[in-house]
Amino acid sequence: MRCQSLNEFGGDVIGEDRPDMTVTGTEVLLRVTANGVCHTDLHIREGCYNLGHGKTLSFAERGMKLPRVMGHEPAGIVVAAGPDAGELDTSKNYVVFPWQGCRECHQCLDGRENYCAAPQYIGLQVDGGYADHVKIPHPRYLFDMGDMDPSIAAPLACSGLTTYSALKKVEATLTKAPVVIIGAGGLGLMCIGLVKAMGGLPPVVVDLDPAKRTAAVKAGAGAAVDGMADDAVAQVQAAVGGPALAVIDLVGAESSSGLAFDAVGKGGNIVIVGLFGGAAPWPLPLIPVKAVTIMGSYAGSLGEFEELMALAIDGKVPSLPTKEYPFDSANDILNELEAGKVVGRAVLTP
Repeated sequence: MRCQSLNEFGGDVIGEDRPDMTVTGTEVLLRVTANGVCHTDLHIREGCYNLGHGKTLSFAERGMKLPRVMGHEPAGIVVAAGPDAGELDTSKNYVVFPWQGCRECHQCLDGRENYCAAPQYIGLQVDGGYADHVKIPHPRYLFDMGDMDPSIAAPLACSGLTTYSALKKVEATLTKAPVVIIGAGGLGLMCIGLVKAMGGLPPVVVDLDPAKRTAAVKAGAGAAVDGMADDAVAQVQAAVGGPALAVIDLVGAESSSGLAFDAVGKGGNIVIVGLFGGAAPWPLPLIPVKAVTIMGSYAGSLGEFEELMALAIDGKVPSLPTKEYPFDSANDILNELEAGKVVGRAVLTP
């Protein structure tokens, strides 16, 4: 098989030929038809998260081994299945749920494999979709995409699911006041569409890039604010109609989280999704004074993905602006993403 492999943290992904994979037990082999390129892939390529105060969270120290085929947003067609996998339709495209766990711990048994302490995430702990084939341990992780184009459906497993899970945490507020979304990249544009699909008011979006703010308004945002403006918080609160009830921070930087804290009102909720990096910027006494709930949201559960795919198949999830690229251009696309030149979603295709 042909793949794009990360052989050294901080280096390029390299095109390689490897022996074809075989399957046993419940395993399923897919011919990859599309794989989304995610901002998390940049952290994987770099090999760490920035924790602030000069500290990093190393992937190597947490058990990620190289070489690794990256890519955690694959879609594909079944070409082989183990004897215990059951009957599978080999004419359909499937989206893969990538946040797979050990399937034995309390979190996994509770349906929250995305919180497993010994994860087997595609493209991180096991080889992923920057390849012409990918192996999945069990058909439970395959979701029929209906008539959707694979390039549109593949990112749903990450950008779609991640934003859907974050919005579910503040679902009760969506019809009361506009939710504030910080970051209008691929996740942000997906989040705007999902707010509408979930019956929420048009959100208020914050981004530094004028092109991304324009894209956010076209996608259905009620307002788009420049996060660098001196009066950014005042603009956000004016667009919301007062202090925000909920803020989704899809950037996860010190500056974005600081803006989120200043914009949210008493008793409000901040959900941090982005992994840009840094340390918490909030004065500790103001957390109880404002009675703010600050929570993290990582990917989403298998059950949430089932809900999301039902919405998508019903046509209730608007498609992201998407551009396709050949698999062998993976490194170039990662560089463009790192430079902030990707609007919407980049997808690798055969």
